[in-house]
Amino acid sequence: MSDAANTPGCLLGFDVGGRRIGVAVGNTLSTTARGIDVVAMRDDGPDWEHIDRLIRQWRPNQLLVGDPLTLNGDVQEITRIARRFAEQLGERSGLPVALVDERSSSREAERRFADRRAGGRARRKDAAQLDAVAAEIIIERWFDHDLPAFSFD
Repeated sequence: MSDAANTPGCLLGFDVGGRRIGVAVGNTLSTTARGIDVVAMRDDGPDWEHIDRLIRQWRPNQLLVGDPLTLNGDVQEITRIARRFAEQLGERSGLPVALVDERSSSREAERRFADRRAGGRARRKDAAQLDAVAAEIIIERWFDHDLPAFSFD
C-alpha cells in the first residue's frame, strides 16, 4: 500500500464513464468503501466544481481512478479519457492519484445493484448510482491488492 493508505484517513475513488463519474469513499482503517455520489461528465469534461466540493468535504489522503482496460488489457477510448481525468485530478487537487485496473467491475456493480434492489435498498430510478457502486469496487480492489495500481505522484 502507498503511504496514504498507511495513514488513517479516507480515499475517494472515481469510476469514469462517458456520461457520469461514480464516486465512492473508502476508509483506510476499516478497509471499507461506499458509493457517495455521481458527477456529470459534460461535453467539455467533468463537473470540476462538484469534484472539488467532494474533495473539500471528505479531505482524502489519496485519490483512486478506475483504469478501464479491455478484458485483454488493451487501451480503449474510455481508458484515455480516464487517464486524462486522473492526471487533471492530481494537478487540481495536489493529492496522489493511482490508477486501479477495473476490468469486469461493471458486471460486479450490476450484480451488487440488483442485490440491493432485491433487498429493497435501491430502486430502479436510482440506476445512476450504479456508477457509485463501481467506484466502491475500485476502492475495494485497491485495498485487496488483487490488481496493480499505477501512481502519478
